[in-house]
Amino acid sequence: MKKTAFYTLGCKVNQYETEAMSELFANAGYEITDFSDKADIYVINTCSVTNMGDRKSRQIIHRAKKSNPNAIIAVTGCYAQTAPDEVLSIDGVNIVIGTKNRKNIVSLIEALDADSNVNHVSDIMTTHEFEELHIKKYSNRTRAFIKIQEGCNQFCSYCIIPYARGPVRSRKMQDILDEIHILAANGFKEIILVGIHVASYGTDLENSSLEKLITDVDAIDGVERIRLSSIEPMTLNQQFIDNIKHSKKLCHHFHISLQSGCDETLKRMNRKYTTSQFKSIADGLRAAFDDVAITTDIMVGFPGETDEEFESTVNFARQIQFSDAHIFQYSQRRGTPAAKRPDQISPSVKERRSKIIIAETQRTRDEFLNRFISKTMRVLFEQPAKDGLYEGKTDNYITVHAPSEDNLNDEFRNVLLEKAENGIMTGKIVE
Repeated sequence: MKKTAFYTLGCKVNQYETEAMSELFANAGYEITDFSDKADIYVINTCSVTNMGDRKSRQIIHRAKKSNPNAIIAVTGCYAQTAPDEVLSIDGVNIVIGTKNRKNIVSLIEALDADSNVNHVSDIMTTHEFEELHIKKYSNRTRAFIKIQEGCNQFCSYCIIPYARGPVRSRKMQDILDEIHILAANGFKEIILVGIHVASYGTDLENSSLEKLITDVDAIDGVERIRLSSIEPMTLNQQFIDNIKHSKKLCHHFHISLQSGCDETLKRMNRKYTTSQFKSIADGLRAAFDDVAITTDIMVGFPGETDEEFESTVNFARQIQFSDAHIFQYSQRRGTPAAKRPDQISPSVKERRSKIIIAETQRTRDEFLNRFISKTMRVLFEQPAKDGLYEGKTDNYITVHAPSEDNLNDEFRNVLLEKAENGIMTGKIVE
């Protein structure tokens, strides 16, 4: 039996697609093995959000080639889609598939030999149908990612993803619900709705919307939590909030991409909202959910960002009081408008600004966590941590460690939260 190994870089959508491709190989009779093992086939699902993603992808390809020089190496994902010739030129790569035709990956690879060098990437911008990939099981039984849409029409000036993923294509709602029914029957308690631009779900379908999907998933027996992946601000208007606030299973955690707290920077980024609109959304969520966690992404060092503009971002983050934030430095992406701007920011300035905003968002994170000390919250435990502790998440995405002699994997427990340190809450299990 031939062995196939997978490596995933990047976002939750990539994780979903890797799981689906893994099932395709398993169903075709292949043994799925760890990437560190010697395999006959290596499938590398790449990321291209930053230059670091490209570089990491190349490193993983080299690692696969070193593990088994005679193996077939297939490269999929965003880096493969946007730079197929570059990827195909890497020593050891046999086939580049990109971000479509993954459903045919088994037959495409079976048609190869070790000397093949095939480019199967085609124009993603002319693709208008959602490519169905199905999952019935996961290696992690606690939570399951469900891909509900593909593509993005926003074209932020710094982002390569619309060119890697193509236009918005929503998955048929019944297909989503059917997959969730199967996963719930197989023991999954938490469903995470993911996509390239989740906020656009249903805009290209009749009688479909993100709110309606949440309502329908809410009714599925066995599902105890529904979580949204990163979502764009303008989706979360008051009508949307009013439509979802009575959901019994939707997690009170919203990851809303800010990118900058300065209106002038947002304009140059081609973001479609202002800071005042973002604040209204945060206020609306807090009015609807008193325990809500609002997390975000913030970019530092976008071309032309002055010290004053950066200071506006720091002040705005302080004002919104994010419960956590992913801070990253602007990275030039070939083919995007921002990469051509002459007013690029030096690496040293990006690094200094990054440290400042990280310190500020860690402070607001700690303030958020401290609100819940001495409260009892329901935790879904996922895995052992260390020293006899188990790790899990609350509904509002607080990471919790608690001691237990029992195996708590995939189990809900009530936990009295006692102490917050380095972004993790510790507590004890109570009846």
